[in-house]
Amino acid sequence: MKLSPARPCRPCLALSRRLLWPVLLLVSAWSSLAMAQTSALPPGDDKSVKTRALEAGARLLQDTAPLQRIDVHLVGFHPMKDHPAHQMEAHHFCHQVNQDFAQCVLFDGHSRQARLNGIEFIISEKLFATLPEEERAYWHPHNAEILSGQLVAPGIPAPAEKALMKDKMNSYGKTWHVWNTGPSGEGGDALPLGPAQLAWSFNRDGEAQPGLVEQRDRRLGVDTAEKRRQRADLVDLARPQWGVDALRSAFPQARPIPGVKDATGGAPAARGAPGQRP
Repeated sequence: MKLSPARPCRPCLALSRRLLWPVLLLVSAWSSLAMAQTSALPPGDDKSVKTRALEAGARLLQDTAPLQRIDVHLVGFHPMKDHPAHQMEAHHFCHQVNQDFAQCVLFDGHSRQARLNGIEFIISEKLFATLPEEERAYWHPHNAEILSGQLVAPGIPAPAEKALMKDKMNSYGKTWHVWNTGPSGEGGDALPLGPAQLAWSFNRDGEAQPGLVEQRDRRLGVDTAEKRRQRADLVDLARPQWGVDALRSAFPQARPIPGVKDATGGAPAARGAPGQRP
């Protein structure tokens, strides 16, 4: 029996064309994103074949146990304590060492090309109470970040995120940024330059530069205002904290956040050159 050649299915071809365009647009978008991320990389030549081979061997033979303990992703904002107009979006990748102490590595984003730009240690109110007064000047309070909705844990269910934030009420962070990578991982310095900068927290509405929070929300698909409403009942847990008024003179038009109060009327100044380790 002689078979006649198959005729093209016109409805199928039309459907294929309609499906192809979104795929091409998606590929184009990913290509543009990859180019944008690559442009943020520090200057330098591409890795050599030898370097890549050494990396592959190291992955097979070496233990990276400390990095495997990093299991929490938090995103917030840091103004520099001595330069409050210098503000950065900070992606924290943290390990909760015990109930009272966590340690975090900071990046300017969460892509494979993100640049490491700082570290943060987080301690409970109980551990903070053991610090000498002089040392407390290096630790910023967290209640405003939580109650304002600005500190988020992207990707986890809302109830889990709220439980995490509740657990961090009245805690403190000691943060050093070592690379000015720009407000949202764009711009900034091509290389880590100058001394480490001691970072602080926003403690009043109106301290963040216009657009900083909104751009983060659009990029990550989160709603800071809604998170603030969801966390309103955490206000009852808030106790006065050291350092709430540390940047008050830099933002005279800022407005108080309910539940956020200073424990001392202003944190003492840290010794040493501005932004440097004492």
